[in-house]
Amino acid sequence: MRNPLWLAMACLTASLPIQAESFRPVELKDHELASLRGRYVMPGRIVSFGIVMTSTWQNAHGDVIGATSTLQVQQSTIKPQFYVSMIDEQGGGTASAGAPAAGNGTVTGGAGLATTEGVTQVVRAAGDNNTAYNNVDINVTKASQAPTAQPQGQALGTGQTLTGENGAGALSVSASGMGVQFTINASNNQGSSMQRLAQGGLMQNSTLLGSGNRVNNITSLNVVMRESVPTAASLNGSLDQLKGLRTFGY
Repeated sequence: MRNPLWLAMACLTASLPIQAESFRPVELKDHELASLRGRYVMPGRIVSFGIVMTSTWQNAHGDVIGATSTLQVQQSTIKPQFYVSMIDEQGGGTASAGAPAAGNGTVTGGAGLATTEGVTQVVRAAGDNNTAYNNVDINVTKASQAPTAQPQGQALGTGQTLTGENGAGALSVSASGMGVQFTINASNNQGSSMQRLAQGGLMQNSTLLGSGNRVNNITSLNVVMRESVPTAASLNGSLDQLKGLRTFGY
């Protein structure tokens, strides 16, 4: 009668090292922690996530070329989609005044800008009386539901490019599998600007070769978080699960 008892004890003893091995903590390396930092949010907390990008160029005569692109993702969103609204404004200058004087500035270097990571903001100017503004906003608010907003402008599909042109210059807004990019080439060699959101990074780059220009590259990241307070029932449930670990020796 004792043989079954000893056999059961032997099986339990043999299984203990295996169980201990399965519960052994695993140490995370620094590079693994770096890839997780800032990327965890409790399930159900994000109500809405949106991006608003605007790029404009105004020349010395007041002509403005640019665009605004918006994207909003929420629970009901089936496919994330950028919508683009073009900006085309005529300045107060008269036709007889002609175009602004051609820019004669020279900017050299900058090859390394193509390999930067994260957020990169660059302004290089070789003219006078210019204003350049690069800015990134991260706005986190709390609400129970996503803001109601109808998409404005034209849908920008992957591989598609939207263009515009006036006295200030030529604009292109393009989307690819790598992201969205705004490019403005100002008239009369006044310079150029580029704003790109792609591959986890943001580039805002303005080069001014003439005078009297105003350039803006602005991106806003808008996150709406649900303000959830743990209920007594959920807290008790968590405590009961923790108490159950005592039987295993934890």
